[in-house]
Amino acid sequence: MIFDIFSIVKIFKLIILKNMENGYIILGIIALLFLSMYGYSYLSVYMEKIRQNKEKKQEIKRQELRRQKRLEHQAMVDEKVKKFNKRKEEIQHELMLLEKMKEKQRVS
Repeated sequence: MIFDIFSIVKIFKLIILKNMENGYIILGIIALLFLSMYGYSYLSVYMEKIRQNKEKKQEIKRQELRRQKRLEHQAMVDEKVKKFNKRKEEIQHELMLLEKMKEKQRVS
């Protein structure tokens, strides 16, 4: 009789342990389910953040290119103004020389 009780207890323990192993498997599957749902929901946030960073970098590049073009254009304008002023001074100098020559001719 005692042997039968111990054997019955052992059988129940085996059954409970076997069911607990299945329970752990089920808990593991449920945990994986929740982790995958969390990962899926966070993935969209992560992808949005990556997209925003990429857009920000592209905007910075566009602004830098725009700034470089403005600097090149400003340098070209400055060069044209410099040439214009130099030519203006040359013309004024020539006019002054012509005026002096005209004054000399009137005096003589």
